[in-house]
Amino acid sequence: MKIGVLKGNGIGPEIVQATLHVIDACGLDIEWMNIPIAEEAIEKYGHPVPSESIQMLKDVKIAIKGPITVEKGKGRVTCIHEDESEHIYPSFNNAIRRELELFVCQRPSRGIPNISGTHEHMDVIIMRELTEGVYSAIEHRIDNVAAECTNLVTRKATERLAHYSFQYARKNNRKKVTCVHKANAISITDGFFLECFRDVAAQYPDIESDDYFVDATTYYLLKKPEMFDVIVTTNQYGDILSDLCAGLSGSLGLGAGANIGHDKAVFEAAHGSAPDIAGLGIANPTSLILSGAMMLRHIGAPRQADLIENSVRTVLSEGRILTRDLGGTASTMEFAEAVAKLVKKNNAG
Repeated sequence: MKIGVLKGNGIGPEIVQATLHVIDACGLDIEWMNIPIAEEAIEKYGHPVPSESIQMLKDVKIAIKGPITVEKGKGRVTCIHEDESEHIYPSFNNAIRRELELFVCQRPSRGIPNISGTHEHMDVIIMRELTEGVYSAIEHRIDNVAAECTNLVTRKATERLAHYSFQYARKNNRKKVTCVHKANAISITDGFFLECFRDVAAQYPDIESDDYFVDATTYYLLKKPEMFDVIVTTNQYGDILSDLCAGLSGSLGLGAGANIGHDKAVFEAAHGSAPDIAGLGIANPTSLILSGAMMLRHIGAPRQADLIENSVRTVLSEGRILTRDLGGTASTMEFAEAVAKLVKKNNAG
């Protein structure tokens, strides 16, 4: 089958190369299709998120994407459609997700022996709403005096997210779904998010549900992560909490991510493009490799997905071949090769 590849920028091309090397070790019949984005797309099409690339993504339906970073304060991008209508997005990543109608970002964080310390037994999945919140690009400046941003929350989007999360919990034998919000201080919008969540939770009496303020959640994730199983939250909170969980598991380079829609999905690392180490070959590719495993499970290859996940966890736990963020000296491709060798060995067995 054809799968799209967006190399991204910064360390993106390096960790994408490493990830494809590991996935190819599974021996699946995959044809990788390069889809230009960011600088590569500007050079070819004159736009960082061109309609040509979006159409390729729509056609292929499944893609793996390296991280994309733009200069601070300059991430807004306007996408032009075939009917000449336009839509403004707050970032390149947001534009891709919204143009493909991806509505939930699934970010698992699972502790790793000998890596995660006191969070070795953490097993949390964050379900982040992708279409609304303060990332909706509904903002403006008032001369040089102030700036204002709208926090958009709709029943349709929130209930869609909640249903997805409860159905995921039921299918994957997860015991509890927690709504994370700040309804005490942002009472109308976050309060409405919580209200919609509770309306959906009532339809799943077999699954426990509760809710916590986002600030309290950060404390409990640090002190008692076993309190959480599946977390449902808004766009911004999910962005922040998933980075926190990746860090608690050992490194931001360990956080996987999947952007899911009704018939399309893009799998990506949870971290940024780290331009300060781009081209040095020292980036940790684990995040995108694990995202690749999520992709394989999504397309109906669970055995190969397990092979990759288990191989990654074994290499990390053994501690002999680690990248610099985890205290080792291995290069990006040395780590990937270690994982790929173990995948081939276990696949043959």
